[in-house]
Amino acid sequence: MSLTVLATGPRALLQDAGRIGLASIGVGRSGAADRAAWALGNRLVANPPDAASVEVLLGGLRVRAERDLVVALTGAPAPAILDGKAMGHNAVIPLRAGAELGLGTPDRGLRTYLAVRGGIVVDPVLGSRSTDTLSGVGPPPLQVGVRLPVGPMPAGFPLVDVAPVALPEAGPVLLRIVPGPRDDRLADPDALVATTWTASDRSDRVGLRLTGEPLRRRDDAELPSEGLVRGAIQLPPGGQPVLFLADHPLTGGYPVVGVVRDRDVDRAAQVRPGQPVRFRQA
Repeated sequence: MSLTVLATGPRALLQDAGRIGLASIGVGRSGAADRAAWALGNRLVANPPDAASVEVLLGGLRVRAERDLVVALTGAPAPAILDGKAMGHNAVIPLRAGAELGLGTPDRGLRTYLAVRGGIVVDPVLGSRSTDTLSGVGPPPLQVGVRLPVGPMPAGFPLVDVAPVALPEAGPVLLRIVPGPRDDRLADPDALVATTWTASDRSDRVGLRLTGEPLRRRDDAELPSEGLVRGAIQLPPGGQPVLFLADHPLTGGYPVVGVVRDRDVDRAAQVRPGQPVRFRQA
């Protein structure tokens, strides 16, 4: 069984849970940027929790089923058309052999996930089928004409037709943070949460780059490189913070002035360029 890629949109990648436990040898986790949306898709089609899905940036994906398949769409609500008929999100969708499914541009959110019952089963790299855009590890971005092999049907069956979940925010996004570990490097410790930031169009899977009134450091002293985690808010010399996402580097020498709660990092991965972002201490 397989899916043939007919169009990719701005970018379509394969993603799963990522390469867990390899940071000590310099390999980042990567994996789905919005883990909650990716995991929901697998649950809807009764996949194993580590099955690989397609992560679609701002819609535009179009695929053809070469055999009868079952899929689900989660994350950003890209308008979905199946052989001329509109389909819903967060729901189980049967695809007959030869059927074509296409995604338009979502009106909110950034990343849509296409989960296929059986999962996408390309060869794993270092234990994962995820594409790490920072290191280049993993499968290449999807191209037109690629056939994606689909694994065998799981033993279990989908238990619900539709999952009632909230849509990604269309307006300002409020993210909960834990201060530190280097918030003492800020001249004004309250400035990070007092500022309304704007998502930059230079954001990607590595990090959500924010623009606003630059934060001032207490001094210009540099730090030794330290380990970084998903959700870390790093402050480069220019004073515009970067919130690290799925493909973040493993170390960095700029101060980390806060860390976003893990669940809220999924929401940050759906923030579109130009969208306002605020932080709140949790």
